[in-house]
Amino acid sequence: MLLKRSFPKVRWKSWVKPWQQVDWLLFCLPVAVSIFGGLMILSTELKQPVTDWWWHWLVAGIGTFIALFLARIRYEHLLQWHWVTYALTNMSLIAVMLAGTSAKGAQRWISVAGFNVQPSEFAKIGIIITLAALLHKRTAASLDNVFRALLITAVPWALVFLQPDLATSLVFGAIVLGMLYWANANPGWLILLISPVISAILFSISWPLQEPIILFKELALGPLGIIWSFAMAIVGWQTLPWRRFGLSAIGAWILNILGGEIGVFAWNHILKEYQKDRLTVFIDPDHDPLGAGYHLIQSRIAIGAGEVWGWGLFKGPMTQLNFVPEQHTDFIFSAVGEEFGFIGCLVVLLVFCLICLRLLHIAQTAKDNFGSLLAVGVLSMIVFQLIVNVGMTVGLAPVAGIPLPWMSYGRSAMLTNFIALGIVESVANFRQRQKYY
Repeated sequence: MLLKRSFPKVRWKSWVKPWQQVDWLLFCLPVAVSIFGGLMILSTELKQPVTDWWWHWLVAGIGTFIALFLARIRYEHLLQWHWVTYALTNMSLIAVMLAGTSAKGAQRWISVAGFNVQPSEFAKIGIIITLAALLHKRTAASLDNVFRALLITAVPWALVFLQPDLATSLVFGAIVLGMLYWANANPGWLILLISPVISAILFSISWPLQEPIILFKELALGPLGIIWSFAMAIVGWQTLPWRRFGLSAIGAWILNILGGEIGVFAWNHILKEYQKDRLTVFIDPDHDPLGAGYHLIQSRIAIGAGEVWGWGLFKGPMTQLNFVPEQHTDFIFSAVGEEFGFIGCLVVLLVFCLICLRLLHIAQTAKDNFGSLLAVGVLSMIVFQLIVNVGMTVGLAPVAGIPLPWMSYGRSAMLTNFIALGIVESVANFRQRQKYY
């Protein structure tokens, strides 16, 4: 009795009280994926004198503590500081252009204390916070608010695009579209937003069974592009407010024709041959098996070699012999396919589906629009990166250089994903408690 009185009883509940509303399933799944990702990185570099797997785990550990710290801080504070976040985001991207480190033809990194930091990764968080704050005050139910959100996003997007970092700029686009949709934007408006890009692709690339209609030297119209432009004219007629004299339909049609012709001009006069190959090689990688198509061919062979159950950890022949370039970063999923087979790939995809479902649940149960939009922004970022990375690994999407969240090696990307996780967990942690009677 005397000992009990001298040493007060430690209540374990008091330790976890700051995180009692946290979604622990959502928190534990990315940590598990990070651990598994480190194992796969180790497997891809088992016979090389590098320790990327160790750095992967170390940064994941740091990110875990950051996420826990953010989860116990009220996310509403971000609403008060969103313009500061926006300014810091743009300043960091400008700093890259002025004093950044170049590698592989792009200037994307800043050297800090001997480490290369990629501000464009952290800019994803800045965009999510800024858009969530703007759309929290004014929803995207009107075109004015949609244009306002796009104008705010255009500055950091342009700075990232000029680095050049096409992959991250595409992620920005996915984040914006997802958050606008969640903020009650008309789906037809979102289709019209991306329609010029699709027109540029349809007008520029020689698709099977179509021959371009040459009007004169620099103007060519592809049949698929023409059909798409008229379809967008119908969407414009049905969704845009300027229906008098068919202005909405004419405007949408002209927008897509211009997008297509700009795409043709860029394809013929701006893009270099290696850039064209990178965008189109997934359609037929065998036309350049030792060049642009090499990554995709080797990745598909590795995944196919895994069959149902795979070769086993550290036993994949193509993984161990380094047949797949950049396998520890962009093509980490091919190592999963070879060493754990179809079942391993399916389990990884199911885990990511669970993560996305938990993110969606938090977005639906958040106590305010700001928290809900933060969760949807993170969800849009994760879903887009997952689809594009897995798609390019199996040959269904262009090689865009987008990492697989929490699995691919990349210190800035890893920290970004855990910061995003911590913000969403804060939204979950400070939801209004449900009362049961």
